This record gives sequence, structure tokens and C-alpha cells, in this order.
Amino acid sequence: MNPERRIVIAIDGPSGAGKSTVARALARRLGFLFLDTGAMYRAVALALRKRGVELGDETGVARLVDEVRIRFSADGERVHIQLGDGPEEDVTDAIRTPEVTSIVSQVSALPAVRSRMTALQRGVASGRSVVAEGRDTTTVVFPQADRKFFLTAKLEERARRRRSERPELASQSVEEVAAEIAARDARDSTRRLAPLVVAPDAVVIDTTGIGLDEVVLRLARECA
Repeated sequence: MNPERRIVIAIDGPSGAGKSTVARALARRLGFLFLDTGAMYRAVALALRKRGVELGDETGVARLVDEVRIRFSADGERVHIQLGDGPEEDVTDAIRTPEVTSIVSQVSALPAVRSRMTALQRGVASGRSVVAEGRDTTTVVFPQADRKFFLTAKLEERARRRRSERPELASQSVEEVAAEIAARDARDSTRRLAPLVVAPDAVVIDTTGIGLDEVVLRLARECA
């Protein structure tokens, strides 16, 4: 790739396939900005809960997404999410709670949210090289991305990963986490707006049984 040209690498795939971990590591390796689009939807979901806006209140949702501010900042290798419609609040940990996770799929399917977040994501990527990850980055947000990848893995392995990554899931069995992931896969794949699908020009990589370093190396080679 031409180092003087701004590059967009988009990574898509279902929950627990390793998108965020791989995208973060690849961005670090290439010296690009890591854009976690899923965190944006989680921030909106948190804001809706804080304000008490019901998901069926289209006017209230539209007003919130127009008013709320979402900002990324870096602290070493960790990306922080700031949220505010007044004073900003660091919500990096708060957006990962079970309460937010339980509604984020529904929130991300709302047209007003989807439209606003897509515009914001494109704005963040404007004029800079990024590695963006999310469930529609290769098909809707960045359909003209320079490189597209779709990461997947067997359901049981995705459940084990998710359970080990999230302390709040320790009380659940792998089977219970797998059932929740399967339900979200179904919602994301069948929603009318920006469904989870494999882009025709995406490189599909099954990460089952493959370590992080190996996956990142393969993607880096594809991007060379």
C-alpha cells in the first residue's frame, strides 16, 4: 500500500469472532487509527437508558442522537469512549455492562441511530488511515474500503472467548452465552437495515483454533 495515501481497512463478522481484538492489534501494527464502531452504538444505548428514552419512541431517539456527543481518545493502547450531551463522561467500561449489551442490537437497528452513527464513523475516518470493525463496516459504512475482511469462528469457540473476555459473564455457562450469541446473530442477520452479511469482495477468515498473532499476520500480509 502507498504510505502517503489514506487507507481504510474494514473488518466485519459476528459477535465473538475476534473483530475488536484483531482490529486493534492490526491498527497498532500498521500505525492506523482503530475505529470501534460497535462502541458507538453501545454509547448510544447507554445514553438512551440514562435518559429513559424508550426504543419505540422514534422522536425521542432521533432527538438524542442529534444531541449526544461521542468522542474517542487514546491512553496508551487503550481507546476510551467519552459520552456527553452536557459534561463529557468516560463510559469505556459502562458501555460493556449486561444492561447495555441486552439492548445494543435493537438500538443499532433503529434508522435514526444507524444513519447518525454511519455519518459519524465516516467523519472519523475522513483524511486518515483507519482499521474499522463492526457488523456493517464492509457493506454499508465503508463499501469502498481498500481491504475488507469477514472474521468468523465456530459458535462454541465464540462463546468461550466472549465468556473469558467479559467478567460479568462468569456466572453463565458456555452454552448460555452461545445461545445469547446465536440469538444476536439471528437478529443482526435478518434486520431490515444494514444486516450482517458477507461482502462479495471480503476475505473470509475462520479464526477457530487460530491465535491472535497468526490472524493479524495474515491480515497484514493481505494488506501489503
